[in-house]
Amino acid sequence: MHTNISQLYQIAQKPTRRIIGLMSGTSMDGLDIALCAISGSGMQTKVVLEQFMTVPYTANFKDKLLTVFSKDTISLAQLCMLHPWIGLEHATCINQALTQWKIVSKDVDLIASHGQTVYHAPKSLHPDDAFGSATLQIGEADHLSVATGIITISDFRQKHIAAGGEGAPLAVYGDYLLCHHPTENRVLLNIGGIANFTYLPAACSIDQVFSTDTGPGNTLMDAYIRKCFNDLAYDQNGDIAKTGRMDEELLMVFKNHAFFNSKFPKTIGPELFNLEFIVAAQIALGKTILPNDLIATLNRFTAETIAEAIQKFVPSSTHYTIYISGGGMHNPVLMENLHAVLPNVPIQSSNEIGIMPDAKEAILFALLANEAVAGTPLLAGGNATKMATTFGKISFPL
Repeated sequence: MHTNISQLYQIAQKPTRRIIGLMSGTSMDGLDIALCAISGSGMQTKVVLEQFMTVPYTANFKDKLLTVFSKDTISLAQLCMLHPWIGLEHATCINQALTQWKIVSKDVDLIASHGQTVYHAPKSLHPDDAFGSATLQIGEADHLSVATGIITISDFRQKHIAAGGEGAPLAVYGDYLLCHHPTENRVLLNIGGIANFTYLPAACSIDQVFSTDTGPGNTLMDAYIRKCFNDLAYDQNGDIAKTGRMDEELLMVFKNHAFFNSKFPKTIGPELFNLEFIVAAQIALGKTILPNDLIATLNRFTAETIAEAIQKFVPSSTHYTIYISGGGMHNPVLMENLHAVLPNVPIQSSNEIGIMPDAKEAILFALLANEAVAGTPLLAGGNATKMATTFGKISFPL
């Protein structure tokens, strides 16, 4: 047996595996690195977060990534070169984190690498019937594995599409395994660049779980702030939204987009919710909105579309609690808006159920890697996939 295969077999047999989960989202603010000790698999899964850090991306890194991010026309040469380069950059981040934590690479069993999404094209977003849903993440895992010396599992979203889904959201699997509860109905809400939620009815089986994107999280606000407010990357503490006045007419133009009337479950990305979306809405409205007012309107837009998506799916008579994660939870204006549109629903940090909110997505990818080597195929509800499956491709170090 090849030594790498033998090593992987031994890892799969361990009672506890140490797995580094990586997440780099559409906000492109940095690389989340979560070192997890994961025991068991499936319904017996237990996760302990040993270490967590976010390595901020430099301006140079972001500038390079933006040349190919969610664009219809790009340089293929640039995309080709970025694919291994991002893998190596992420490897550098991991090696630095391990040094800081005083952990050697041989004591880590696996890396779970999400990569960097540069384009997401669910079937609903493109008109070509010759093609189905598609998605592309870059950050070559072979380079990551060789540069760290750690077996790497990556490219999780492709299997989701191959099994009949749209490549997202993948949180449904980890949300169910870690967060289901015998008596409490739960909504696990993540507000990153795009917002998504998982609904976990009390005592549910995995085929009763439902997960979907709702629309923009922070992506529209972040993109507009980068364009119109010098040297700012996002609306820290909601300071800009606080000084603006929401424009009701523009809000209605935003919400009238066909995406919000399309059937569940669904996925989306910055390919739709981008600066062009904002420009088109103002043209349709026939007026230009002041920047601070536009940020205030976008903030409310995110809150209302999240709330309306949840209300469309979760029965109005159902009592449930929302547990929130992602960068959006740090925007107090967005949280105020969310409380305003869901006044009778408790909204708490995912810390309350034992999951660090900023680390949640990285933890969930570590869990998917654990299932890939030690678990059994899972079938999520809501027709997310047509067949039970596990996710990820394996890259071995030299």
